[in-house]
Amino acid sequence: MPLPAKACPVVLRLATELEVLAFEHPLEGFQLVKGTIETNESPSEAAVRELHEESGLRGRAVRDIGLWDSGYRGQVWSLHLCEVPPPLPETWVHRTEDDGGHDFRFFWHPLRQEPGPRWHEIFRSALEHLRREL
Repeated sequence: MPLPAKACPVVLRLATELEVLAFEHPLEGFQLVKGTIETNESPSEAAVRELHEESGLRGRAVRDIGLWDSGYRGQVWSLHLCEVPPPLPETWVHRTEDDGGHDFRFFWHPLRQEPGPRWHEIFRSALEHLRREL
């Protein structure tokens, strides 16, 4: 498998069931946080940086979940379980500078629940992969 180009921080919480942090992109549907691994940056460092840039949360990578071939433009993702200090809100909006600036609305998605049509296709596949790995 090629080297990963993208890092995906995975933040979980246990409410009534195991949930994963997700957000609604104003143009591209429901997604997980992910971004490009910069030159001279480890995949886990990229995951922590992307988590902060896209959600406003400061956390740390605690476990490598492995690599995933997304099937999209040859992108391989490096998945990292990240811990964020509590308390975490039910939902919030974070303004990111991506593509000229967007408001991302964050929420918790039950990991066992099948993603609906509002989920971007690539992230439906990523959730399926996470369910198998976690």
